Amino acid sequence: MIQTYFITGYPGFLASSLIRQLLHDQRDHIEHIYLLVLPDQERKATEEIRYLAKSNDLDPTFFSIITGDITKSNLSMDTDMNRELQESITHVFHLAAIYDLAVPSELAYNINVNGTANVNNWVKTLGSLDRYIYFSTAYVSGTREGRIYENELAEGQTFKNHYEQTKYEAELLVEDMKKSVPTTIIRPGIVKGHSETGFTVKFDGIYFLLNMFEHLRHLPVIPYLGEGSAEGNFVPSDYVFKATSYLALNEIGKGKTYHLTDPNPYTMRELYRIISEAYLGKIPCGTMPVTYSKIPLSIPSIRKWLQVEKEAMDYFTFHASYDSTQTVKDLERSGIVCPDLKDTIEPMIDFYRKYKHDGNKHIEIK
Repeated sequence: MIQTYFITGYPGFLASSLIRQLLHDQRDHIEHIYLLVLPDQERKATEEIRYLAKSNDLDPTFFSIITGDITKSNLSMDTDMNRELQESITHVFHLAAIYDLAVPSELAYNINVNGTANVNNWVKTLGSLDRYIYFSTAYVSGTREGRIYENELAEGQTFKNHYEQTKYEAELLVEDMKKSVPTTIIRPGIVKGHSETGFTVKFDGIYFLLNMFEHLRHLPVIPYLGEGSAEGNFVPSDYVFKATSYLALNEIGKGKTYHLTDPNPYTMRELYRIISEAYLGKIPCGTMPVTYSKIPLSIPSIRKWLQVEKEAMDYFTFHASYDSTQTVKDLERSGIVCPDLKDTIEPMIDFYRKYKHDGNKHIEIK
């Protein structure tokens, strides 16, 4: 079947990487790709599309950049273009969101919740839709602990930050879409760089450990942070995009929610030791309570120096285990598996060493 894609969130890392994977897997079946881009991102998006088209031996007209805004009705798109899309789009990939643990409440709600509501309403107007794919996060589980299953969502949980809460509220809206629209919900763990090349565009997530070790490397002793018995669910970007491409376009994925998480995760203490030993050549010794670590991170100048968000410390203390049985089962025939995180540490560190002084790769710490 010939497919026509509509993708939000371009030219962000998730959307850009997913497009490359879709082209690799589905090029012969894709007729056209439409990209919704904020007006102030149009120039950057145009430049990147030219490069993407050239590197894939495609005419740039294979892509259409549409300026719009998910926080506005009809995504603020031109009326004629909207009519064209309503008659042709077969797959909608909604990736646009604020991915920031420290995001303010109002901003997070407007983009993650109101924006998703607007995308949902627009999706309902499409006459040729075969699939709606929504990018959520495993952390819609909030402060829940214990085993978290893929078919669970509203379990009375509270949340560690506004990012988690607004992604949860947005997913509730998308879950309701399953009643009338063929929908696939993707819940990744915390995405890290490519498993083989180490490539990433931002040093966030697990990279806060490398940022911290880099600035504390001259200390004679590196202490553990807390007991660290919580699981650290970090997944390589290539696994996330390969799995998304397969599950979003295969019939098996209709009406399902998937945890793209590590089926065999390490504890935060194990990861702390693995990364400290690989990056500094030091095995941590002693333990600093997580509550103590938050005290200096409450000071903006120290946060910026260490390049660590205070909110990241919460992930050392919540004992959630993300069941991915459905994902593993549905990926069996594809050959796609999540690699052992330990096997991805060397390329991750090599890439970090090469680009650790690149300010564009470090997230803004406030």
